[in-house]
Amino acid sequence: MRIPLPQDLIHFLDVAVGPRVFRIGLSVLAVVALTSLYDWRAFRNMTTQEAMDSAQVGRNLAQGKGFRTSFIRPLSIFLVRNHNQQNPTAGSNASDPARLNGTHPDLANAPVYPVVLAGLTKVLPFHYPVSRGPFWTCNGVFWRYEPDFLIALFNQLLFLGLVVSVFFLARRLFDGPVAWVSAVLMLGGELYWRFTVSGLSTILLLVIFLGLAWGLVLIEEESDKPKWGRKGSFLLAGVIGALVGLGGLTRYGFAWLLLPVVVYLVLFSNPQQRGALILTVLGVFAAVMGPWIARNLWVSGTPFGTAGYAVLEGTTLFPETRLLRSLDPDFSRVAVAPLWAKLTANTREIVENALPKLGGTWVSAFFLVGLLVNFHKPSTRRLRYFLLMSLPVLAVVQALGRTALSEASPEINSENYLVLFGPLVLVYGIGLFFLLLDQVELQVLQMRYVVIGLFGVIAWLPLFLVFLPPRTMPVAYPEKPYLPPVIQELSASMKENELMMSDIPWAVAWYGQRECVWLTLQCMPTAKDRGRREDFFSINDYIKPIQALYLTTESMDSKFVSQWVQAGEQSWGSFIAQTCLMSKEPVGFPLRKARGDWFPYQLFLSDWERWKGGR
Repeated sequence: MRIPLPQDLIHFLDVAVGPRVFRIGLSVLAVVALTSLYDWRAFRNMTTQEAMDSAQVGRNLAQGKGFRTSFIRPLSIFLVRNHNQQNPTAGSNASDPARLNGTHPDLANAPVYPVVLAGLTKVLPFHYPVSRGPFWTCNGVFWRYEPDFLIALFNQLLFLGLVVSVFFLARRLFDGPVAWVSAVLMLGGELYWRFTVSGLSTILLLVIFLGLAWGLVLIEEESDKPKWGRKGSFLLAGVIGALVGLGGLTRYGFAWLLLPVVVYLVLFSNPQQRGALILTVLGVFAAVMGPWIARNLWVSGTPFGTAGYAVLEGTTLFPETRLLRSLDPDFSRVAVAPLWAKLTANTREIVENALPKLGGTWVSAFFLVGLLVNFHKPSTRRLRYFLLMSLPVLAVVQALGRTALSEASPEINSENYLVLFGPLVLVYGIGLFFLLLDQVELQVLQMRYVVIGLFGVIAWLPLFLVFLPPRTMPVAYPEKPYLPPVIQELSASMKENELMMSDIPWAVAWYGQRECVWLTLQCMPTAKDRGRREDFFSINDYIKPIQALYLTTESMDSKFVSQWVQAGEQSWGSFIAQTCLMSKEPVGFPLRKARGDWFPYQLFLSDWERWKGGR
């Protein structure tokens, strides 16, 4: 056996391994520098309702409390209470059918992302009290919330893994140059960076969607040129079914991709195995989704909890947040016409605004033009058909599922399903770009690299602009009424078993770690109720006492005429006007002690002066 000489080792390290290690190391340092710079310039604490909601459910899971929620929607109270009253054997105490005195089950979130966050909480123990230190504060003033920042870092790691997956998938569908440019432009996608710091499950869902695309490519190639034997196709079918199921358990609307997946298998799978493969996909999908649907039926009598009613939100029957804040919703007037009106109105908005920037940048224009190009590889052409089948499906899901969440944050929200197509749209767009570039006769070979460089710089331009002044403030306040130190201070005056009501219950649940019910539709009972109770006292007198009321600019900055005057004398607008503007104590209202530190931006009422201690 020949022993390598020192010269051989030096040559091996210097020529064979050295340059590659150097390039990889330099790339990793560049990515770390980009991530650090972005977080320094553009990180913001959570600003969306759904991000805080899933985070607090994940924390409850990590603490061994199960799938319970501290953000309590009145609609959830309605569903749980009615179900337990009609089914006494459902496992609930007869004296507490709404389950507010124990643990209220979460009916709004699909389980995968909270489970992932619960695992992250175990791996990286979060420090929930507002941290003190140069990174978390600036000149002694609160600056960043540690758990929000750690969740953002986790999503950024997922995003970097997504970039690597895009590289390998693009190389399989096209070639090396397309793969490198696709990965670099994906890394420079400013829209995806905003999703990473939002705290939403979008990046995780992108990873699942790209995994599904990989599975479809492999199963199509396996049907043409078998490599793994008879069991290989069935193994891939099982993985595809599991990925659709996991995606559906991350966001329920993702489950509708089962339809284009089945059509894809009908068209492009092995004819001799087609039926068995489809049954395998359906069986695994049902096995993944089934237990969670059974759980929801057990605790609420509905397969998807409050999330299943999203199709009714935003219609003329239940405008804005009216349905989720309803303790006794009237479903007798539900008809097809309002749903059709919602579908057409939101579809128009999608066609006008969402489709032109499908990939997050103008590169999506190349994808749309590339629909006319007949690519050489069968797998490249066929995966494009899957995209074309999936696009209208998720467009309809997004249009019908649009709620007030999209109004509060038009682009960065959990209802944006079209963003999932971004990576593949980018890959196909760059594939067409290189196809067109090959047709151009350049006098100098280096000009090709100049053109590619200019293409990349223009695509990166939105991200470059993030680093220019003015700097994004990490604290959303006062643009959004989320100031963790204040919320924690107010919540600390409440015991764990006491109930609050607020117009930002998701923030109280996440930052304050206290149970908080969403503001009911009315403050006082009205003569027009006709036996239907939709007010504060419906919970306080008959379900569980509410011992503090926390109002912010979320409601105090409401439109004066449409949301205050027209809502009537018994509305929260009238209550705020009397309490704040006229300095009157609301007659008959049990919470009379007000803390005036943050008035008129925030109002905190309690049954006694908790902030002074005692009791």
